[in-house]
Amino acid sequence: MNPIYLDYGATTPLDPDVAAAMAPWGVGGFGNPHSAHLWGYQAKAAVETARDEVAKLLHAPPETIAFTSGATESANWALKGLLTAPGQPRRRIVTLATEHSCVLETAGYLESIGAGLTIVPVRANGIVDLGDLERALGEDVALVSAMLVNNEIGVIQPISAIAAAAHKVGAVMHCDAAQAFGKIPIDVDALGIDLLGLTAHKIYGPKGVGALYRRPFTRLTPLLHGGGQEDGRSGTLPTALIAGLGAAARIAGERMAADHDQALMLRDRLLAALAVPVVVHGDLETRWPGNLNLGFPGINRPLLPLLPELALSSGSACAAVTGRPSHVLTALGLSDAAARASLRLGFGRFTTPAEIDSAAAAINRIVHHLARDAA
Repeated sequence: MNPIYLDYGATTPLDPDVAAAMAPWGVGGFGNPHSAHLWGYQAKAAVETARDEVAKLLHAPPETIAFTSGATESANWALKGLLTAPGQPRRRIVTLATEHSCVLETAGYLESIGAGLTIVPVRANGIVDLGDLERALGEDVALVSAMLVNNEIGVIQPISAIAAAAHKVGAVMHCDAAQAFGKIPIDVDALGIDLLGLTAHKIYGPKGVGALYRRPFTRLTPLLHGGGQEDGRSGTLPTALIAGLGAAARIAGERMAADHDQALMLRDRLLAALAVPVVVHGDLETRWPGNLNLGFPGINRPLLPLLPELALSSGSACAAVTGRPSHVLTALGLSDAAARASLRLGFGRFTTPAEIDSAAAAINRIVHHLARDAA
C-alpha cells in the first residue's frame, strides 16, 4: 500500500489539465521559441501566453516576467544581480531568520565576498516584529528579502509594511513567493514588491520552471550569460515547462477561493481529529491553511520513521538533504530535538477527507504509544 501523500509543501501533484497543456510542446511542438520560422513562432506564442497568465496573477505587466528554472534561481538572480549591478553603491542585505535556504545561502555567499548581511529574528509565532526590522535598516541597505508564505510553517509575513520600511531607506524589496503564488492574492504594486520569485511545482505544475518578476528599471546583473534571452537570463526556453507554468497559473487563479476553502476544511478536520496534546508551530490564523506544522509536548524523538504510512516531512525538503533540524523551527525557539520531532503536513487540491482521517488516526496511535512508553 502506498503511503498517503501529505507533503504538498515539498511539491504538488501535476494537475492532469496542466499535463494536457504541456503535451503539444513535446514531440510535435519541438521548435525553439527564439527561432524565426513557423515552429519557432508557434513555440513563442505558447511562451507569451504563459507569460500573460503568470503576470495576470501578480497584477503585473507581462514584460516584467522572466522565466527561470525555479524559485531558487529567481532568488539567486535577484540577490546576486542586484548586489553586483554596475554602479550599485549599497552593500548590505536584510532578511529574516525563517527565510528559505535559497535566500539565506545566497545572502551568506554574498557576505563571504564582501557584502553586509543582517538577519532579523522573528517572534514565537513566526512573524517578524516590524520594530526589529526597522531598527535593522539603514542607508547602506540595498535589498530587503522576506518570504510571503513560509514554506515550513505557512505563516504570512506583513509584506506591504516590510516593503514600506525598505523603501523608506531607499532599499529594494524582494519577496520569495514560491509558497504564495497561485494560493493567495498577490498585487505587486499594492504590496510594494520590486522583485518576486515563484515556481510552478508548488501549484500543480511541472518541476524545473519558475519566474522572476522585476519592477521596471530595477537593474540586475545577469546570472547566466549567453544569448541574452529573457532580458538577460540566457538559455533556450523550455516551451513545454513554461506552458505548464502558464496553465497552472491560470487554473490556480480560477480555483484560488475553492482551493483555499478545501485546504482550510482539511486543516480544521485534522486538528479536530487529533486526540493527543498538540502545538501548532506558527500563527494559526495569519497563514496559508494548507500548511500545518505540529509539535507534540513531551515527544522529543523523530516521528517520521514511525509513520511509514504517511508521506510527510519534519521541515523543508532541502533540510531533509542536510539532516539538520529545521532552522525555521529553531528560529521560533524550539530545541533541536523538538524541531526534529515536529511534523509538517501539506495538503491541497487532491487530498481527501478520508486521507486526513487516516493520517490523524496514525498520528494519534504513535503519539499515544510514545507517551505511554515515556510514562
